[in-house]
Amino acid sequence: MHKSKTPIGFWSAVSMGIGAMVGAGIFALLGEASAISGSAVYISFIIGGIIALFSGYSLGKLGARYPSSGGIIEYLSQSYGVGFFTGTMGLMLYFSAIVSLSLVAKAFGNYAATFVPDNQMSSIIHHFFSVGIIVLFVLINLKGAKDVAVWERVTVGIKFVVLTGLSIAGLMFVNSELLSTNYYPATGNIFFSLAITFFAFEGFRVITNTAEDMPNPSETLPKAMMTAILLVMVLYVAIAFAVFGNLPVEKVIAAKDFALAEAALPIFGQVGFTVVAITALIATASAINANLYAVTNVTYQLAKEGELPAQFGKPIAHSREGLIISGVLIIILSLLFDLSEIAAIGSISILFVHTVTHLGHLKIIGETNGSKLLVFSAALLSLIAMILALVYAIRMSDHVVYVLVAFVLTAMITEFLLQKIAKREIRPRIAKKG
Repeated sequence: MHKSKTPIGFWSAVSMGIGAMVGAGIFALLGEASAISGSAVYISFIIGGIIALFSGYSLGKLGARYPSSGGIIEYLSQSYGVGFFTGTMGLMLYFSAIVSLSLVAKAFGNYAATFVPDNQMSSIIHHFFSVGIIVLFVLINLKGAKDVAVWERVTVGIKFVVLTGLSIAGLMFVNSELLSTNYYPATGNIFFSLAITFFAFEGFRVITNTAEDMPNPSETLPKAMMTAILLVMVLYVAIAFAVFGNLPVEKVIAAKDFALAEAALPIFGQVGFTVVAITALIATASAINANLYAVTNVTYQLAKEGELPAQFGKPIAHSREGLIISGVLIIILSLLFDLSEIAAIGSISILFVHTVTHLGHLKIIGETNGSKLLVFSAALLSLIAMILALVYAIRMSDHVVYVLVAFVLTAMITEFLLQKIAKREIRPRIAKKG
C-alpha cells in the first residue's frame, strides 16, 4: 500500500472534496442548468445534493472498511472480485474522469481567454491556457500529496470567501419577484436538470482516494465526505438564490458560462465581475488539481490489479506514471473535441458506476456495518438520476445514445484485450516453473 509521508487530515480531505466539486459545475454550467429548470434550479441542486449524500454515506462506509487509494475501484473488487466486470466498470470510471477533467480544463481556458485584450486571439489562446493548467498541476501532483492538500486548502478558502460574499450580498439585494414560482418551469424540467446539477457534486468521490494517506480513515473518511457535500449543497443553494434573485432567467441563460460574474455586476459593478471571473479561474484550477490526484490513485489501483498496463502504476517522483499518461490524454481531448455532449455521457457513466458500486455494497454490507436501507436508497437514487440524465441527453442530441454505447464498448474491448495480454504473460511463467 502506497503511503504518503505527509498524512491528509480531516480538513485537507474536506478541502479536496470541495475543490473537486466547486469547479466547472457551478461556474460554467449554471447557465445551462437554468435553461432547463429556470429560477427553480436551486431545487435541482438540493435533489442532487441529497443523492450525493446517500452515495457519500455508502462510499464512506466502504472507504472506512477498505481504505485504499483506488477508492471505488477497490470497493468494486471487494464486491464483485477482480475480473472482466470490475475491470470494465473501473475503465468506465477512469474514462469519465478524464472526460470531466478535459471539460474543466476547457472551462479554465475559456475564462482565462477573456482577460486577453485581443478578442481575435481568444479562439486560439484558450487552448494555450487549457494545456498550461494541466501541465502545471501534473508538476504539482508529482511533488506528492502534501502539495496537493496545501493547494486545496488555499484555493478552497479563496473560493468560499468570494462565493459566500457574493451569496450574502446577493441575498441582501434580492428581488423576491424574480424568485416567484410563477417563473418556474414544468416539474419534469427540474428533474431533468439533474443531468447537469449532479455533475456539480460528483467530485465528492475524490475523497475516497485519500484513504491511504489518512491516519484514521475509518473515522475521518465518512465525516469528511458528508461534511464536504453538505457545505457545497448549502453554498450552491445560496448562490442560486443570489443569482436568480438579482437577474431574470433570460439574462442568466444569455450569460451562459459567466452567469455568476454577470450576477455580481448589479451589486458590485465591474470590479465584482472581475473578482468572480478570477475566482472562476481558481475554482476550475483547484478542481483539476483535486481530480488529477484522484485519477492517479485510480490508475495505480487498476494497474496493480492488471486492469491497466503496468506503466500506469510505476513510480515517478512522488507519484505514478499514470499521472503523466492521464495528463497527456486530458490535453488531447481538450484540444481535439467539443466535450459538451461527452460531459453528459460522463455524468451518466459515473452515475451508473455509483449504482453498481452501491448494489455491490449490499453484497458485503455485513463487513462494513452499513445500513441496508441507506445503501439501497443510494443505489436507487443513483439509478433514477442516471435514467433522468439519459432521457435528457437523448432529447438534447439524437446521437448521444450511440456515443454512450461506444463509450461502454470501448471500456469492454479494452478490458478484454488487457486480460488476454495478461494471460499470455502468465503462461510462460508457469511453463518455466514446470
